[in-house]
Amino acid sequence: MKLNNKFFIGAVVAFAASIGFSSCTDNIAFGNSFLEKAPGGNATQDTIFNNPEYTRQFLAGIYTLQYYGLPWRSSNDAPQSANYFNGQVESLSDCFELPFSKSTIWNQYYQGSFNAAAASSTGGVYGFLTENTWVLVRRAYELIENINRVPNMEQDEKDRLVAESKCLIASAYFNMFRHYGGLPLITGTFTTSESSYGVQMPRASVEKTVNFMVNLLDDAAKTSSLPWAYGADDAASETGHWTKAGAMALKCKILQFAASPLFNSDKGYYGNTTDAEKDSLVWYGGYDRSRWTACKNACKDFFDALAANGTYKLVQPTANTQEAYRYAYRSAYWDQGSPEILHSVRVTNSQKDSQYQWLYLRGNDRLAYCLTEEYAEMFPWADGTPFDFNAAKSAGKLDQMFVKGDTVKNQQMLQHRVYTRDPRLYETADVNGALQVVNDANGNTSGANYEIWVGGTQGGTGQKTATGCYATGYRINKYVVGDIMYSSSHYPQWDVLRLSDIYLVYAEALLQADDDNVDAIKYVDNVRSRVGLKGLVQCNPTKDLTTNKANLLDEIMRERACELGFEDTRYFDMVRYKRADLFAKTLHGLRIYRLVKNTTTGVWERSESQWYNGDRPSAKQGTPSYYEPSHFDYEVFPITNGARAWWSSFDNKWFLQPFPSTEVNKGYGLIQNPGW
Repeated sequence: MKLNNKFFIGAVVAFAASIGFSSCTDNIAFGNSFLEKAPGGNATQDTIFNNPEYTRQFLAGIYTLQYYGLPWRSSNDAPQSANYFNGQVESLSDCFELPFSKSTIWNQYYQGSFNAAAASSTGGVYGFLTENTWVLVRRAYELIENINRVPNMEQDEKDRLVAESKCLIASAYFNMFRHYGGLPLITGTFTTSESSYGVQMPRASVEKTVNFMVNLLDDAAKTSSLPWAYGADDAASETGHWTKAGAMALKCKILQFAASPLFNSDKGYYGNTTDAEKDSLVWYGGYDRSRWTACKNACKDFFDALAANGTYKLVQPTANTQEAYRYAYRSAYWDQGSPEILHSVRVTNSQKDSQYQWLYLRGNDRLAYCLTEEYAEMFPWADGTPFDFNAAKSAGKLDQMFVKGDTVKNQQMLQHRVYTRDPRLYETADVNGALQVVNDANGNTSGANYEIWVGGTQGGTGQKTATGCYATGYRINKYVVGDIMYSSSHYPQWDVLRLSDIYLVYAEALLQADDDNVDAIKYVDNVRSRVGLKGLVQCNPTKDLTTNKANLLDEIMRERACELGFEDTRYFDMVRYKRADLFAKTLHGLRIYRLVKNTTTGVWERSESQWYNGDRPSAKQGTPSYYEPSHFDYEVFPITNGARAWWSSFDNKWFLQPFPSTEVNKGYGLIQNPGW
């Protein structure tokens, strides 16, 4: 199914919901133009489903409606999750802080003012009516219902297009499910207002919603013409399409979420007092371990199929070096040909311009997703042993918590530089002392050092005032990779499903279903070893991980945060485990002060000045300012600029999003979520 649009690479998300497809014989408009006729209008359907190429292009148009998790534009059009004035959902977790005061995240979530009325206007982080969900669902069913009308198309291809459509529906539902719980279940084309796409159907229970998604994926996976993966011959035209591997992996993710304590518990998260809880719209109505067993079995089925069919694998380092470990990790999530990507969504533009702001706004407050100190400390030392700030401080190792190196005569930069922490930290964040230039071919670093201290080249005044893209002492690097994205015109894919994620899902399911600590640890260690970390048990000898379930679960959750940073993981892990304690915990940043030795007194004194573009060019050899700074003061400070109302009073209502009050008030059975 080759897509005839220069903005597409395989099946990608376009840079707008409205896009035109063309043929050498006729012109036909998709996207919003397609909606000029009522849904199901015979003239439109006759045109599309009377031509195989138009049908393929119609499916490609459905693919453009998928969720892409990186905010990259300013627009009031759907999807609002793409709007950087809205904000990325991970900034609601304990891992990221968004110091952009004009964002919905800041103004409504951090302030605690978001409500059902606001959901009617802004939609929130993932609006019920603002994410193209129902447009996608309707069009996918339109293809399913009309595919047999298409002439000159083999039945195998028709079956495959139907299977892909079912995967698209299930994926769209899952995106909504993890924000809202039970949903209206659409099983065919429907007619509704073009201005709102309101579903106008009552909510189904959590159980029925889960079964609906799983059944769609099972049907797709059973389709013989749906490939397990696309080989090299098909990669150029088919990459980005749903596959059997993607369908089976998504099933694992859905069952993981469904089996988690948010829905699978002896008590509803809001005390069993609300209509939504009484009708089992936001939980199952009780705990059943067999739900974890179902997740475990789905994971086993996936890995059995992987063993039989191959293709997908964890990207491994080519050498036992920090650079090679980091490069393997980056290649796993970043490369469009990565054997680790089970499904991805891509957005692109013909030029690097204002329509694709994720590329340009890396240093702008609008995309200033700053790591919290809590998140940074989740990343262990380079050998895999836990990092502890206070322990490092007592041991005098804080100056080595990111890099270490030697001061060598006649060499202003540190020599024999070593990156001392988990390689994934440097891929996730820019940190003080790391080198700025990253070679896209091998992961080696070079160039100037990051000066993320008060008054430093990057830290500037923002480090002192806790504002801007270095507000917390860390700037996001995930999906950015230094300046590689900009310099290489490499538009990042959004990883919907990664193999390392499924390894960690399986580990969690083994632990929860069977109390199988030993096998769970094996799957986690497979992921850790790719970046050079030693095994969990070896690195945590006091935690009794082979027998202590709670400690091992904590380690799995921490590992998920480190491996899957900014991939819509940590926030939903906090939600599905009802971690009110983490939501209510005040978060912190790291303020760094450069120390310069006073040549007269011998005392180390703070200096709020740049080095690489400041002291370095004119400093005399042998003086303290001649050498790259390597001694600092560190202050862990509570975030106040963008403090969250949750930190003083967390309400469990925040575990799920509110439906728009305008939809609830229509009275068609869209019962509001608890607390809203």
